[in-house]
Amino acid sequence: MTTPKLAFIGAGNMAHSMVGGLVADGWDPASIVVADPDNEQLISLSSRFPVSTTLDNREAAEGSDVILLAVKPQIVRNVAKDLSVSIQNKRPLVISIAAGIRAADLERWLGGRCPIVRCMPNTPALVQSGATALFANNNVSPPQKDLAESILRSVGLALWVEDEAMLDIVTALSGSGPAYFFLIIEILEQAATALGLQAKTARLLAVQTAFGAAKMALESSEDAALLRQRVTSPGGTTEMALSVLEEGQIRTLFHDALKAARDRAVALAEQFGAE
Repeated sequence: MTTPKLAFIGAGNMAHSMVGGLVADGWDPASIVVADPDNEQLISLSSRFPVSTTLDNREAAEGSDVILLAVKPQIVRNVAKDLSVSIQNKRPLVISIAAGIRAADLERWLGGRCPIVRCMPNTPALVQSGATALFANNNVSPPQKDLAESILRSVGLALWVEDEAMLDIVTALSGSGPAYFFLIIEILEQAATALGLQAKTARLLAVQTAFGAAKMALESSEDAALLRQRVTSPGGTTEMALSVLEEGQIRTLFHDALKAARDRAVALAEQFGAE
């Protein structure tokens, strides 16, 4: 079967990671073209992977079966309008990884009646450990849904949501989520160092503990609450530490944090989509 022609519009970190994941997954690099106005980014990418590159977005889009928009949300409108003629000529599948750009707004800028998959990947995609939620508009066919999922699966977990509004919650949870865990690692390192542990040792233990806990949660059929209970002996050190966190209202803090991130995602979508 012929590999679909895939055009990346944008050659930033996420494009680098996705191209790497696709090539490692068996995607023919000869069918991938990447466009970006920054020639250094293109040179960096083509030095790692035998893909085609161009400075011209329309040249990349011409004849492509899939166009993946990997540009900053602030410039999506201009990029989409510039590509609209090419898009309307063939109506390829358009995948957008731009945060806060609603499918209806993107479809309008592209000229209408376009199959669009909007998705929210996160930065661990850079190490093929991403978590991505996808939403398809009504113009996307089942084979196109399968194709979009296979592309995003190349850099980690990929799952679908039926309601586009759920992507605002996904943005707050997994999109912004790596920063929350980095903050927790940072806090644990600092606390252990303040108590007398060497900084290098504190860092290695904090990072490995975070990795181990995540791996246990991924590989277990039990929920996080039960896993937590199983490592919390009555009257022990873990119970004492958790009681301090609960008294500090850690649950309320995280609820409020995710709500603030969700609300900001909604506000940005309205801002970016305004005429």
